[in-house]
Amino acid sequence: MQHVPERSARFRKRLINPRNHSNEVGEIHMLATAGRRAFLILSLVLALTVTAGAQLTTGGLGPVIRTPTLPVIAQISPSANFTAIASALGAAVIDNIPGTNIYLLNIPVVPFLTAPVLQTLGVPGIDWVEWNIGVTLPSFAVNGIVAVPPTTAADWYKNQPAWRRIEAQEAQMYSRGSGIVIADINSWVDPNHPAIRRHLSSGYDFVTNRPTGSAALNQSEAGFLDQSEAGFLDQSEAGFLDQSEAGFLDSTGLLKNPAYSHGTLCAGVLAAIAPDSWIMPLRAFDDRGRSDLFTIAKAIWYAVQNGAQVINMSFGVRSPSNSLRSAIQYAQQNNVLLAASAGNDNTSAPQYPAAYRGVMGTAATDLPDTKAAFSNYGSYIFVDAPGVNIISAYPGGLYGIVSGTSFSAPAVSGTAALVESVRPSGVSDSIAAGALNIDTRNPGYSNQLGYGRIDVLRSVHPN
Repeated sequence: MQHVPERSARFRKRLINPRNHSNEVGEIHMLATAGRRAFLILSLVLALTVTAGAQLTTGGLGPVIRTPTLPVIAQISPSANFTAIASALGAAVIDNIPGTNIYLLNIPVVPFLTAPVLQTLGVPGIDWVEWNIGVTLPSFAVNGIVAVPPTTAADWYKNQPAWRRIEAQEAQMYSRGSGIVIADINSWVDPNHPAIRRHLSSGYDFVTNRPTGSAALNQSEAGFLDQSEAGFLDQSEAGFLDQSEAGFLDSTGLLKNPAYSHGTLCAGVLAAIAPDSWIMPLRAFDDRGRSDLFTIAKAIWYAVQNGAQVINMSFGVRSPSNSLRSAIQYAQQNNVLLAASAGNDNTSAPQYPAAYRGVMGTAATDLPDTKAAFSNYGSYIFVDAPGVNIISAYPGGLYGIVSGTSFSAPAVSGTAALVESVRPSGVSDSIAAGALNIDTRNPGYSNQLGYGRIDVLRSVHPN
């Protein structure tokens, strides 16, 4: 597999996987028509009669819209008069990403205002525009809930088979991620869980602080199901849990909604892999697991502006987005490393932001290094990480056993923090070079699993 060195010895740059090229070309093609002419139709709004009784059910953070407006995200040209544009469109300005000219607007509805029309017409002064589409956290099955005695070390799960497979504990002899800030864009995190409470830095709650009028359109593709692997625990995992004197609990009533435990579980993975790093919890998904493109983009910009060196993104959508893409590019321009889950549909169709060039899109594997049955694959995959029967922190001082690429991505983010702590340049290169090619174990997915399954020790300490 070709190894692409970074262009600068001083700063880390995004690693360009040569297999990502075709995806990037397609992505640019899909986005090209969304920019220059996307708002011409909106200038006609004032000349049309709004249909009475219009109603829209949202899929994002906001409530149901019962007024005839639609939420759009627009980037305004620096030289344009934004106030004049908004006034001419009859648009209500809902929010702005600080430090940018990206706005969330509610615009009047007209009968022919469809997404294809919105994306193909425009007026001067608008760089690009897109619907504010709702994004939903992946639903996932918890294979078990574990309670441990009060005297058990909070980080006991760090020695589980999945992390032994990638030599995570051995790598901590050389780096523990000291001083590195990892932003995790997710749902609520249990701040009192003993496994993560000492690892949390200050974060931000975009749900509680969302402005009045925020809303998003439904999109059926927003949710992805984290399918459990067949079987519960293999023998080595069962023995590991026996040694911890863990007790299995009935999970009835604990799986309250897709968002419940997702943020805590991801934070638990980060704490186990990079225990001396700081986790910046950014709550962008509400208690029903709902967010939207604007809120997620705003969270990425916030993470960069507030000192994050790594951003973990355990979510995704199937279509490229101008707002996500611009936020990703801003992070890369500021030398921030990004990892994202590849998705759980067992398809080669790209999921974003994982499929953006320079993002470490992560597929899931099991203990024998075979692709997890649910995991996506394809030319945009950067590396793979364990994602089957992962043990991590669960709200209420418990521990969950879960499967999904949602939990593979933070293993890569944690690895990035370990490398970053000892070797600030060439982080992506180090992760790629340390990975083990697993194509021979996955003959049906040759060249579809990136550089292979991560080995944390080989990345942190190549010699």
